[in-house]
Amino acid sequence: MMNLRLKKAAALGCLCLGAGGLSVSTSLLAQDSDMSFFITSVGSGKGADLGGLEGADAHCNELAAAAGSESKDWKAYLSVNAKIQRGDDGAKVIPGVNARDRIGNGPWHNAKGDLIASNIDELHSDKNNISKETGLDENGNMVNARGDKPNKHDILTGSDPLGMYSTAGGDTSCNGWTSSAEGSAIVGHHDKLGLSNDRHMVSWNSAHGSAGCGEDALPRTGGAGLFYCFIAK
Repeated sequence: MMNLRLKKAAALGCLCLGAGGLSVSTSLLAQDSDMSFFITSVGSGKGADLGGLEGADAHCNELAAAAGSESKDWKAYLSVNAKIQRGDDGAKVIPGVNARDRIGNGPWHNAKGDLIASNIDELHSDKNNISKETGLDENGNMVNARGDKPNKHDILTGSDPLGMYSTAGGDTSCNGWTSSAEGSAIVGHHDKLGLSNDRHMVSWNSAHGSAGCGEDALPRTGGAGLFYCFIAK
């Protein structure tokens, strides 16, 4: 696989004449053409305020396009709580959104071609292949994990272990990913490491709640406002 990638990269290179003679300038695509999963290399810059699901999806697509992806169907793996909206005409329930329902059925591969999961059920089981080594960003780089400085293993999800929005009560998605102040968000650990081996603390998508929603609050528990992106196929 690696030799094939190097050959592809070489084929994309261009020969350039410089003052020092003949040199090779190679433009490398950061990922294989079949990349369908990544962790965002950067957040929104506004903590957990991602501009809602629409803004989060746009961020996924922008980063993927910059890295060479031709797909336009990237979706953020994020859940949103159901809530009651009250108005002059009474109260109505705004349905919640499940992250697992946004990303299709798989399979998904990272930027280096490693299989992350074959299908939605495998993704939400112990058989998924998400780890520090495989939970790569859109450029194929590893994301800082527990033990690295700064730690960035808190990945925003707003989800329970099955990829559904939380029904435990309270805000677990920073007001539908529009708040950079009040609230909290459920995060997962892409490295599957925590303060203990409790199944929640080592969960890739549902480890604990964040210390807040702001850009300064997320790092307190090891986050940087990053989230998972999948091609919805």
